[in-house]
Amino acid sequence: MENLLSTTNSKTTINTVCRRVPAIEMLSSSIFIKGAIPTVAGDRRNCPQIPIIRTGSLASAKYDNDTNEPYFCRKSANYWDKFYKRHKNKFFKNRHYLEKDWGNYFSVTDDDVNAKVLLEVGCGAGNSLFPLIAAYPKLFVHACDFSLQAVTLVKSHSNFSEAQINVFLCDVANDDLTEKVLPSSVDVVTLIFMLSAVSPNKMLSVVQNLKDVLKPNGHILFRDYAVGDSAQGKLENKNQMISDNFYFRGDGTCSFYFSEDFLSSLFIRAGFNIVDMNTYCRQMENRFHNISVQRRWIRAIFSKP
Repeated sequence: MENLLSTTNSKTTINTVCRRVPAIEMLSSSIFIKGAIPTVAGDRRNCPQIPIIRTGSLASAKYDNDTNEPYFCRKSANYWDKFYKRHKNKFFKNRHYLEKDWGNYFSVTDDDVNAKVLLEVGCGAGNSLFPLIAAYPKLFVHACDFSLQAVTLVKSHSNFSEAQINVFLCDVANDDLTEKVLPSSVDVVTLIFMLSAVSPNKMLSVVQNLKDVLKPNGHILFRDYAVGDSAQGKLENKNQMISDNFYFRGDGTCSFYFSEDFLSSLFIRAGFNIVDMNTYCRQMENRFHNISVQRRWIRAIFSKP
């Protein structure tokens, strides 16, 4: 990928780009009605203006007694357990785009004495880790999720091997990762549509937790929802805001929408360097119902000094 991050005199410039890229996950399948065929609009030179999103906590009538952050944080693992029990490994497609976007971070070079060690946080049903170990057979993967159902799905996968995958139950917002993974032993951490499920008040703890297990010069590869995504507007219109840019869905799971400023500040506070950061947008069209929605996400790379 063309590097759109430039650094001059220690000042970082982050650019917003719009191009044809692989489709991202949509946790709200109701965007496209069953039987309709979504299509993708052509390449766009400029992202349309981000719609205005109101700030301040809102409460839906049926959640009058429960619309507060601690409630959703306490229930989060239960909601994701129900999600994976219902959908199993059928909801998300395998993320083969990781090989294209970041293949050099997973591959072994002649200078590498040992195999690369990857930590996937929020491994879900294994839609990232199994394509990666198939493409990079020398990769060793630590994989964790706070959903017991997700961990069980990974262990039951036909390609699961304890010799190559260490999967374990862990809430990285509260549990000490170094109890499961040796300190400074991981080359790469993947955060793929995971951090958005965490309360913004807990995100710094998560990032600092990851820093403890990363090697010096290790990297975090990040991809997640961006402010202005159509799903955010949908949740906003349904009065499902918990706090600024943080929402609950109909199934109880939560989603945060990142701005580049918020994400940059978060990782800089945790002591990381920004290697690359871009915001992407993609126009999705449903010709059958004549509707168009805009998906936005951020892709970034951070390094531990």
